[in-house]
Amino acid sequence: MKKIRLIVWTVIVCLLAGTAFLYYIYTDRPFGGKSGQAYIYIDTDDDMDSVQVKLQQVGLSSTLPLKLFNAVSKYEKHIKPGAYAVDLSTRVWEVLRMLRNGRQTPVRVVIPSIRTLDRMVATIDKRIMADSADIMRVLNDTAYIGSLGFTRETLPALFIPNTYEFYWTVSPEAFVKQMHKEYTRFWTKERLQKAEKKGLTAVEVSILASIVEEETAYNPEKPTIAGLYLNRIKKGIPLQADPTVKFGLKAFELRRILNEHLKIDTPYNTYMHRGLPPGPIRIPSIVGIESVLNATEHEYIYMCGKEDFSGSHNFAVTYAEHLRNAARYWKALNERGIK
Repeated sequence: MKKIRLIVWTVIVCLLAGTAFLYYIYTDRPFGGKSGQAYIYIDTDDDMDSVQVKLQQVGLSSTLPLKLFNAVSKYEKHIKPGAYAVDLSTRVWEVLRMLRNGRQTPVRVVIPSIRTLDRMVATIDKRIMADSADIMRVLNDTAYIGSLGFTRETLPALFIPNTYEFYWTVSPEAFVKQMHKEYTRFWTKERLQKAEKKGLTAVEVSILASIVEEETAYNPEKPTIAGLYLNRIKKGIPLQADPTVKFGLKAFELRRILNEHLKIDTPYNTYMHRGLPPGPIRIPSIVGIESVLNATEHEYIYMCGKEDFSGSHNFAVTYAEHLRNAARYWKALNERGIK
């Protein structure tokens, strides 16, 4: 009986020693066969097989290391979702321990200056695990965004275009909450004081900035355009901004605004309605926001695109001067057959 026990224990020890030896041989070596960095993305529904596939996709050629690691650490019971940056020269066992311990690497998420929230969300869900439908569900939750001080119309002002770091597993709610923190951080006391001097709130600055940015991509001209619209607001003159009409009609492809478009009543028709529209018509860039906060002081109340289609504008103080500028622009449109 003692002899049998001895044999059993000998076999067990040999197996353990063999496993340890193989574990050392197969895990104490560089993860990949080349230098550089790769990301491993582990989803909530991943299992041992799918994790193995993802490891192989970034350079781990053998299936044995994960099997040995699992035998020692029970990794299959501790699969943690996340994005993991892997230095391909790192030893295999260190990479596997990183996965088991859930030591995620923050991913960089770019909030773009873009026209609509759904387009913004489409760029975000490529960088975090949450899909666009889940993110939009939160953005459409009027009670939740109301608790942050926004309406569905003003919500684009919440997002300040920049590059931010998140964990890949961030929830949609946590993502929006972090964006609110970034918004609060951006709107410093100095910026808020500048806005107040212009008679605007932070959200109203973003609304006006969005119009300025739809009017031109030429940054040096943005403070002048911002000043022009501020002049109109002060004088009680409708903004008459063509981009707001396009936004209200959801007809972003229009290159020429006709009288028939101006007759359609939407809250964004700034020919019909005085003052700012209900919300931003795009997510304005920081440059656009700063152009409003530092708007140029002048007497212009009219502008028209230049007839050379350079993207810049002719400005005017009087309506007669504006009509001359507009005539040249419309002539250029007709000559090019733009309707």
